[in-house]
Amino acid sequence: MASVWYPARRAENLPRAPWMTEGAFRALLTDAGFPLDPALGPLTAGHLGAPVRRMGHRLPVIVYSHGSGSHRGDHTVMVQELASHGYVVFTVDHTYDTFTEFPDGRVVTPGDVPMFPRDFAADLRFLLDCVEGVAAGRNPDVDGKPLPQGLLGALDPRRIGAFGWSKGGTATALTMLADRRVRAGLSIDGPMQPTITTDLDRPFMMMTAVFTRAAMPDVAAFWTHLRGWRLDIQADGAIHNSYGDNAMLIPQAGKILGMTDQQIQDWIGTLDPVRSVRIQQAYPPAFFDLHLRHRGGHLLDGPSAAFPEVKFLP
Repeated sequence: MASVWYPARRAENLPRAPWMTEGAFRALLTDAGFPLDPALGPLTAGHLGAPVRRMGHRLPVIVYSHGSGSHRGDHTVMVQELASHGYVVFTVDHTYDTFTEFPDGRVVTPGDVPMFPRDFAADLRFLLDCVEGVAAGRNPDVDGKPLPQGLLGALDPRRIGAFGWSKGGTATALTMLADRRVRAGLSIDGPMQPTITTDLDRPFMMMTAVFTRAAMPDVAAFWTHLRGWRLDIQADGAIHNSYGDNAMLIPQAGKILGMTDQQIQDWIGTLDPVRSVRIQQAYPPAFFDLHLRHRGGHLLDGPSAAFPEVKFLP
């Protein structure tokens, strides 16, 4: 299953897109042990079926890979921000290592089928094939469901980026090594395991938290194989769940469930949730703008007074 996020027009009267479908969200809550009503799941800023806002040129594309045991909605904060900047973002559920719901109502959860970063990368490469099909005017939907008005032929297959969290960050690197269609990659605290020993000659950025070069020999080894533009940043107080939607959702769930401040910090770290969101809304678009659109800014040049908690790691 995949979702497509894009800049839209005339969306106000269309239904809001849910963060997850109700069946998948119910399974996720059960797995997490959160006794919450899945019918009250979060809504996104997106609207279902809105026509694409065409800007007189083809739109750059980004594909997203989630982490182990996660789902394609896990970084909607980043995805929505990128779409609002004029990117078309394809997010995918890696079947058998995700919480997902199919159109017939069947729900699949992380189970007994082992899924490795190379399996995630294979999914991303299939998704890239679908991107090329949409760019050429072909609908890849297996059931033939119509795509939103204006999407066919709107994509620029020559400007494709990728990003992922955790295992998805490793999969992003592996996808770039196997497929030159991806011109720039962003890893959000990816462990880079198993060890990557091949040089990568295109721009790559890391937003690290737990899987740092200092703590993880695999991440340090991968860094030495980056032969193009590269950057490693880290926010003070960030842990593995800090860069993602959990930074805002866990405190809200914790308030309902009566969790203590310490229990919430154990989930998302000490990085303030509002600051986490602002970091997620600033740095990924700056990276992709620089390398897919050649729009230079100063945010990636070094430490910023606007983001004093963000450290640039040499």
